[in-house]
Amino acid sequence: MGSVFRRMVTRPLPEGAKIITRDGKHVAEWIDGSGKKRHAPVNGPRAKRPGIRERATTYTAQYRDGNGVVRRVPTGCKSLAAARSILNDLESRAEKVKSGVVTQAEADVAEHVDTAIVEHIDAYVAALACKRGKGARIKVSPQHVENVTRTLRAAIEECGFKRLRDLRREAVERWVARLIDLPAEAVLDAAGNLVAAPRPSARTINSKLVILTAWGNWLVRSQRLTTNPFERLRADVGLDEEDDVRRCRRALTAEELGRLLTVARLRPIAEYGRETVRVIDATRPAKSRATWQKAGLTFANIVSAANRGRGRVRQDVLERLEQSGRERALLYAVLCTTGLRKGELAALTVADVLLDQPQPVIELPGSEAKNGKRASLPLRGDVAAELQAWIEEKTEALCPQGVGVAGVPRPTGAVPLFDVPTGLIRILDRDLQAAGIPKRDDRGRTVDVHAMRGTFGTLLAAAGTSPIVLKELMRHRRIETTLKHYVDPRLLDVAGAVSALPAIGLAGGAVAAMGGEPVGGALNGAPTAARGSKSQEIADQMPAAVRAEATAKRSRNHRVSPVFPTKEEKRAKGLEPSTSSLGS
Repeated sequence: MGSVFRRMVTRPLPEGAKIITRDGKHVAEWIDGSGKKRHAPVNGPRAKRPGIRERATTYTAQYRDGNGVVRRVPTGCKSLAAARSILNDLESRAEKVKSGVVTQAEADVAEHVDTAIVEHIDAYVAALACKRGKGARIKVSPQHVENVTRTLRAAIEECGFKRLRDLRREAVERWVARLIDLPAEAVLDAAGNLVAAPRPSARTINSKLVILTAWGNWLVRSQRLTTNPFERLRADVGLDEEDDVRRCRRALTAEELGRLLTVARLRPIAEYGRETVRVIDATRPAKSRATWQKAGLTFANIVSAANRGRGRVRQDVLERLEQSGRERALLYAVLCTTGLRKGELAALTVADVLLDQPQPVIELPGSEAKNGKRASLPLRGDVAAELQAWIEEKTEALCPQGVGVAGVPRPTGAVPLFDVPTGLIRILDRDLQAAGIPKRDDRGRTVDVHAMRGTFGTLLAAAGTSPIVLKELMRHRRIETTLKHYVDPRLLDVAGAVSALPAIGLAGGAVAAMGGEPVGGALNGAPTAARGSKSQEIADQMPAAVRAEATAKRSRNHRVSPVFPTKEEKRAKGLEPSTSSLGS
């Protein structure tokens, strides 16, 4: 028989409590909120902090499960009758396990079916946050944990899940159908308030289904469910992402990249050299200051604007602006020549750049790489030289006096290589505008920071890099990912590749007007220069007598197909013709 009881728990000493001795034991004495004097035993001398020992306010059930193991389960009930009712359910479940009606795994699952589903989500998120990350990463990305939490809470709210027993695949399918039926654009009322949210992309919906499936797998592994109700949810209900691409990037050409680097280097100073121009505006008075504004920067006037800016700022400000421009231009150059992602570049330190080797490289730590694997990225010679000068410049900034036994000391390995701003995408947009590079082309493809990684892959593909080398430099597991997302077909010499095909002789394939036989051409069955030309040349050099003898020999050795007699011929010779029927 099981039992229910209230366990002893340790609580902090109440405010104003005194430790006294009663019957040889230490007891805490204090006045409670109602003015009554209360006493409670204190914890032992080995306790780290003094406290009082009291009975818990809720009951705990103790029983033997189906395997005979003593278990203690908190009931959460303050009523003794309610706690005994839960104990009866636990003992009934244990008897079913003993009799073989249910398995122990099913009985363990039954203990969780009535628990609030929010508690299971919190337990899963806590386990996910402590899980080891991919490759050399110590933990899972906090951003991924946040996305999982937000997705699961939205799913249980939209599907109406309250307990684990409520989990139904059909509810998720109806939720996905409602997401698909949302309007393509956000709907606002007359006051500008949001009436209907826009339809999420196919990739967003599929990611929600993947998160639900992973959560279901964890529920099974933790013995909270026997089966995953969301198994193969992505394969069965998921959408085709090819038909709903929300963001498609394009690569920069070599000429555009050169303009961008020039603008990035000069624009911090050129902002101070912009001319003031007057804008005719009929809505404002002619003498209003609002009719005067700074002229925009273009690739044609940025050099002159930078020259004017150098004469308008102090020397210390000028040095800081020039350093900012050099850093931004070098940052863009490293992104476009190494294929690094923005987060990976921001995590690089001076110690990760190895310039003293015959082949300068950047050693990307596995803890910072997206795939969790350490990578060695080769550097172009000109980029390596710029990085060398940049590190020396950082050295001079850190050590302006240049003291040291061996000259100017290098920065420590923990110093970041670049100060990557959080608003780099907005800075890039202004640089693109000043360089005259369209943000979006006629195909709807855009340019952003990650598009520089696509520029790296496209320039490599256009240079004739083999697919295996291209995949390794892009650090992808499959070449399909590289070719699909990181190679812009417009920058490839597709027309030149077609023009390089060998001639196929369409001009000689016309049929002779009189004889009706093809004159030549690979498409009309005539031998081409790539097949049979050598043997034909040898045959033409043979004497006529030798060619005639060879032709006669081939005729004698030619195998003639046998001719089988008909049924009438067999009867005339007294033979019984064979039949195809085996039953007669």
